[in-house]
Amino acid sequence: MLFEIDPRSYRAALEEAKGQLAQAEARWQTAKANLARIKPLAAQNAVSKKDLDDAIGLEESTKASVISANAALKKAQLNLDWTKVTSLIDGISGIAKAQIGNLVGPGLIEELTTVSTVNPIKAYVSLSEQEYMAAQESKKEGGRIPLELILADGSIFPQKGEVAFADRQVDVRTGTITVATVFPNPKNLLRPGQFARIRAQTGLKKNAMLIPQRAITEVQGRYLVAVVGPDNKVAIKQVKAAERYGQLWVIDEGLQAGDRVVAEGVQKVKDGMVVNPKPFEPEPQSKPTEGQKGEAKPEPVQKAGPKPAAQPKPEKR
Repeated sequence: MLFEIDPRSYRAALEEAKGQLAQAEARWQTAKANLARIKPLAAQNAVSKKDLDDAIGLEESTKASVISANAALKKAQLNLDWTKVTSLIDGISGIAKAQIGNLVGPGLIEELTTVSTVNPIKAYVSLSEQEYMAAQESKKEGGRIPLELILADGSIFPQKGEVAFADRQVDVRTGTITVATVFPNPKNLLRPGQFARIRAQTGLKKNAMLIPQRAITEVQGRYLVAVVGPDNKVAIKQVKAAERYGQLWVIDEGLQAGDRVVAEGVQKVKDGMVVNPKPFEPEPQSKPTEGQKGEAKPEPVQKAGPKPAAQPKPEKR
């Protein structure tokens, strides 16, 4: 039970309805008894036809009064039961918007509180038409697609989810379709209104070439990467970028395993420039020193190649 409305007036109305029902039943019993006495007399023509019709009409009228009084009693019982406000679903209730002594009734605009089912909990995500079609193809090939929920703090929710259903149509304004996903939430950690990201494995690419996202520059639809050669000269190469994986970007074409790419200061280097490369440090202890005259400032570089098992994230904070 969430709330209780003062039941005294409703309890009194229930008692009144019981009394009215008792009165109606008593009148009905009297009318039935009179009808039972008049019927034999009417058969012997001892009473007029009108007296018989009046007795029949009175019996039917009092019977209808009993039915009406019984309905009023049920209504009064319902009103009394509704003084105890309960939740029809299991879940978590929000902060109460009504306190002891507040006046409530059918004309109340604001709800008393809100109860939400959080186990399991639904998460809604908008997918582009291309992503939706790719997910449908993956579902046909591999069946159920497990989902991961990435919370606002970057941690991954331990429970795996699945797709529940998709909206009936694509939003013509955004070109996206809303998909509902379901995640078990046994400890009620997830709450309505939270922000999270959903990750699904729709494919597996082995020996993928990964480089930091910050190493890629997009110019007029082309993706360019600064590669440092054996002679420390920079060569700007065009690459074919694919999916993103965290802070890394998958490269399908344009790089070879072991290539050194500039991961910081990409906007400063030019094709043919000589640099003094240094290994990329996520959290450098000291600022890089100025290079000698006629040389560019040392640039941290990152080797391109398949993702190692325990490779630190190539990012600078």
